[in-house]
Amino acid sequence: MSLSRLLIVLVLFALFSSSHAASVQDYLPKQATFDSLIPLPKQTLGFEIGQSHVRHDQLKQYFNILADSSKRLKITTIGQTAQLREQFLVTISSETNLANLDNILAKRHVHQKESQSNIKKHTEKEPLVLWLGYSVHGDEISGANAAMVVAYYLAAGTEQTIETMLENTIIVLEPSINPDGMDRFVNWVSTYRGSANNGDPEHIEHHQGWISGRTNHFWFDLNRDWLLLTQQESRHRLKYFHQYQPHVLGDYHEMDANSSYFFQPGIVSRTHPLTPKQNITLTKELAKYHSKALDKAQRLYYSEEEYDDFFYGKGSTYPDINGSIGILFEQASSRGMQQNTINGLLTFEFGIQNHVLTSLSTIEGAWQNREELKKYRKNFYVQALKQAKKERFDGYLINEEKDNYRLHALLNTLAQHQVNAYPLGDDFSYKGKKYIAENSYYVPLAQNQYRLIQALFNQETNFADNTFYDVSGWTMPLAMNIDFQQLDNTWGLVLADKAWSNKDIIQVSKINTNSEDYAYAFEWHHYLAPKLLNQLLNKKIKAKVATGGFSSQVQNKNHTFASGTIIIPAAIQSEPNWRAELAALAMTANIDLFAIKSGLTSQGIDFGSNSFKLLESPKVLLLGGKGISQYEAGEIRFYLDETLQIPLSIIEHSRLNNVDLSHYSHLILVDGNYTTISDDNASKLKAWVKQGGVIFGQKRGAKWLAAQEILSADFVSKKQIAQLFDNEPLSYKDKEKLNARKRIAGAIFATKLDTSHPLAFGYSDYNLPLFRNSTLIMDTGQQPFITVAKYTDTPLLSGYTDKEIVNRLAHNAAIVAHNYGEGRVIASSDVLAFRGYWLGSSKLLANSLFFAKTFSTKAK
Repeated sequence: MSLSRLLIVLVLFALFSSSHAASVQDYLPKQATFDSLIPLPKQTLGFEIGQSHVRHDQLKQYFNILADSSKRLKITTIGQTAQLREQFLVTISSETNLANLDNILAKRHVHQKESQSNIKKHTEKEPLVLWLGYSVHGDEISGANAAMVVAYYLAAGTEQTIETMLENTIIVLEPSINPDGMDRFVNWVSTYRGSANNGDPEHIEHHQGWISGRTNHFWFDLNRDWLLLTQQESRHRLKYFHQYQPHVLGDYHEMDANSSYFFQPGIVSRTHPLTPKQNITLTKELAKYHSKALDKAQRLYYSEEEYDDFFYGKGSTYPDINGSIGILFEQASSRGMQQNTINGLLTFEFGIQNHVLTSLSTIEGAWQNREELKKYRKNFYVQALKQAKKERFDGYLINEEKDNYRLHALLNTLAQHQVNAYPLGDDFSYKGKKYIAENSYYVPLAQNQYRLIQALFNQETNFADNTFYDVSGWTMPLAMNIDFQQLDNTWGLVLADKAWSNKDIIQVSKINTNSEDYAYAFEWHHYLAPKLLNQLLNKKIKAKVATGGFSSQVQNKNHTFASGTIIIPAAIQSEPNWRAELAALAMTANIDLFAIKSGLTSQGIDFGSNSFKLLESPKVLLLGGKGISQYEAGEIRFYLDETLQIPLSIIEHSRLNNVDLSHYSHLILVDGNYTTISDDNASKLKAWVKQGGVIFGQKRGAKWLAAQEILSADFVSKKQIAQLFDNEPLSYKDKEKLNARKRIAGAIFATKLDTSHPLAFGYSDYNLPLFRNSTLIMDTGQQPFITVAKYTDTPLLSGYTDKEIVNRLAHNAAIVAHNYGEGRVIASSDVLAFRGYWLGSSKLLANSLFFAKTFSTKAK
């Protein structure tokens, strides 16, 4: 190594060691010059970048001051998080472009729809648009800090190259994608950081509590939500993503401390087939600029390994299905101020510097390749329309006759993704089924978002590469249990002129109640029926559930009600104004309320029958703590607390001995390691269930219940799974492929639901798709009546699972329920509320809360 290169290395090491606080200009190119009137971060924060972990309010404060001082910056508030922190974007361009921003973006939307012949004319005129998003995982905070450095450079830099570039470029920064998780992490590391430098990897600073800063308020991974849109942060952002239509999106993360630095492309064979090959070519071209920047700084890095580009729900892949180039960046994480690693001392400042380097290399690479990037985006949509015409079918017909909530949830998600779904103008028959116009919609393939439509509706089960970083199947209509059909013949199909919008949601009319009404009823097939029921019970309005069907006169017409219908008889009410309360709550929930004049039914059970069971408001406890999946706990919390507004108490398992379980009706165990529960506490749980408690176990939570002999089921062992595969002809290079065959990264399976079971109230179709991401398989043997749902003989619907595991799953139980003393135990090997968008199966959780005592089945 030459003396000059050695000096550079020594300077960099000294600069970014914890003993020296680097100024913002130390992170930037040495030849750069700056406008002295633009404030430095230290002047606002009171410390240098990387010297301490910046909170979200401090981050926002600096950007506000920067925008006030520079005509190159514009702050846009895009929403609030669940904890009321502001979500904001920073748009950086020339003063002229910012003044005319709305018109510039509007023109780009018009030009996107134009033909191939006009591509060159308009791409020459339109600006390059870049989007850099930082710290979607709140504990990967070097990105948020790097954003301040990048913004300062672009706001204060006086070189002509910057001015020229900004005259023709719009750069969008999202400095903190996950403000709630960011502050959770900052509070942790700030609490445990010592005054003396401490790089010990075992120090508590580097090991967060059960709920980490990675997730948002509801403990969801926002980097899996770009496609699913269950979280408000994602919905707020997506509107602006489609408004700006970036050519390149940089997604800045952190990874294990003993890693180095990664940038895409990832493993090329694991790219989703809907992504054009030119996307990979352009990603590789931009990678040259990242490697150049990191080479100059003599940083370790790698590419085309480990990470894939398959699931479109991530920040680096969603752009790929929308005409952009999404690029993932992963920096080894100090997870605090500094940490000793196999590569030496890793400091917080070092990680920030790397993300600054690749942020600037992304800007430079995109600028140098701007014409190719603009041409690619335009051509992306032209080619999409051509590919749509080559398909063997014309579009998808979607239909849901009973539950408008789930139907509208799907339509609303499509609309947010710029997908047009058209209401039917008249009833339509196809392959022997009649589709009623008022609850059927058509999604034509021939539209700009052809590829995204296929990504949402596709049910592929065969793949060139069977190793997946995340889920391999996510078909949205299956998740929402919405019937959908490919149409290869649209003859006779009449459509409305305008696509669906959320303005088209029809509200139910408020029922006129009077004192002569014998009872009221509402049907359980509505997704929000559990929310309405719980609200009534909390207001001491008594309700019963029908365990059998019946028919009654409603407005002089015979109406048939299915099992699971909720009735509110006048005879058992004692609260004043209960009728008005009931009518108002039903209208708010948008659920039809039926007034019934007599307790004598024309068919089925009468209202005085014991077949109507009195219901109670559940008191639910979830067992959490270290070793328990924060994601699955978050999914349960989101469904019960946020969607249904049912309070959910959560305790860490270390406190179980101090909790009086008699205060609760239900206990939930999600996936996790429960081996730390003592024998005494296990006995305490058993006694509570025997005395009438209801316990629900999911995945390893269910397996623990079986190990405690509370659940009457066996689980297929890892050894038994391994024995399904022949290892003899394999060599060492086949190890990774074999491991991929032995796991289920995330796929969708067909089950047959026992619709006569009380836990299946609200379901009229026995076909129910379920999501699983483990090889935990329940075996209940020959026990009648305890299986609520079981896998079909050919269960794989979407995603990858090896045929040996698929065959082993076939006909096995997916959901089991039976008595345990006076109580009930309910178990699932699948994830019923996965990532908040599985509306089809999540209702089984609500049924477990309200109807567990309406069935009685003893296990052998």
